[in-house]
Amino acid sequence: MPAVIRLRHGIVATVLASSICLLSAPAAVADRPGGGGSIGGGSDTTTSGDASDDGTLSSTVGTIVYDRSKNGTGPSAGPVTSTTSWTPPACWYAPKYSPAGLKDYLEPIWQAESTGSQWDLEQRNKYEDGGKEPGTYKDFNKEKTGNGYWWDSYVNESFPPGWDKCNKPFFWVDKGDPPPADIENAVTPKVLGELAYNEIRVPGTKVTLAPANATKVNLPTWAWLDGAAFKPVSVTASIPALDISATTTAEPVSLKIEPGTTDAETYPASGVCEIHNGRIGDPYAKGKADQTPPCGVKYLRSSGNGTYPLKATITWKIHWTGSDGTGDNLPDGTFGATQNVTVQEIQAVNR
Repeated sequence: MPAVIRLRHGIVATVLASSICLLSAPAAVADRPGGGGSIGGGSDTTTSGDASDDGTLSSTVGTIVYDRSKNGTGPSAGPVTSTTSWTPPACWYAPKYSPAGLKDYLEPIWQAESTGSQWDLEQRNKYEDGGKEPGTYKDFNKEKTGNGYWWDSYVNESFPPGWDKCNKPFFWVDKGDPPPADIENAVTPKVLGELAYNEIRVPGTKVTLAPANATKVNLPTWAWLDGAAFKPVSVTASIPALDISATTTAEPVSLKIEPGTTDAETYPASGVCEIHNGRIGDPYAKGKADQTPPCGVKYLRSSGNGTYPLKATITWKIHWTGSDGTGDNLPDGTFGATQNVTVQEIQAVNR
C-alpha cells in the first residue's frame, strides 16, 4: 500500500515515490497536516527512542514496545478472532514531538504555502504566536522543553476500518500527567492492553484422537489437547517514555468439535468440551474402551474413499493488567484448525 498522509476532516493525500499530491483546499489540512506513524507486528520486541539532553525527541518516542517472549510460537500459531464485534483500536494517540520537533515539522509545510495563507495563519497563531488564549502556545511551548510532549496519532500498519478516525490536532501533555480524558484512544494502560490483543498468537488447534490413524463407524473416538502446548500466552505492550505498560493474557477455556458431517454425534452433545482440572479432554488409556469419552466424536457413516474435515476450535479467555493496577476482561477469542479423519466400516468376519 502506498504511504498515506492523513489529513483532518477525513481527506487523504497519497504519497507516491518522490511526488506528493495534496488537495488544494485549506480545510484539507487544517490542524493535522501529517501524523499516522505506523506501529504493528514484528520481532519479539520493538525498540523505542526517548528525549535527549537538549529535550529533542527521536521519531520513535511514542513507539509501542511489544514483548512477545511469552506468546504462542510455531508454524501453526495464529491470531485469535474476537467472539464479538469489538476490535482493538485502529488508531491511537501517543507522544511524537518535542517543541523543537513540532517546529521542524510544521515550518516547512507553512513555507511551502501549499496549505493556504489562512490556514497557515491559524496554525501559527495556535502553535507559534499564541500563549494568551486557552489552547494556544508560544513558540511551540518551548519553555516546557523536556517537561512534556506534543502528542499525535499513530495507526495500525494494516489500515483496518477506522484507521483514519484519529484526526485531532496536536496536543500537549506534561510529563506525569494523563492525556485529556475527552480524547478517545489517547494511550493509557487500557489502550495498550487492547492493542496487545492484536499481537496475541496461540498454538495451532490440532487435537489428539484415539484411534489415531483411522476410526470406525459407531466407535467413540476420544479427543483431547496436549496440556503442555495449550497453556496461557501473553504479550506485554509498553511505552518506556511514559513508563506505562499492560500485559494481555489469553487462557484456553474450551474446545468445540465439529465433525465435518451431520452423520456423527459429539461428546458432549453440544460439541463443546470445557476445561477441567487444567485439561481439555482426557487422553485415552488402556481399559477405557467401554467408557464414554468426556470429549470426542462418534461417526455414524463411513467416509468411503475420502475423509471428514473435523474442525477443532479453541476459545481463549482474554484479559489485561496495567502497570497502574487497572485491568479488565477483553472479548473471548477463538482460533481453530481442520484435520482430516478417516472413518472405516467395521468388517464382519464370517466363520
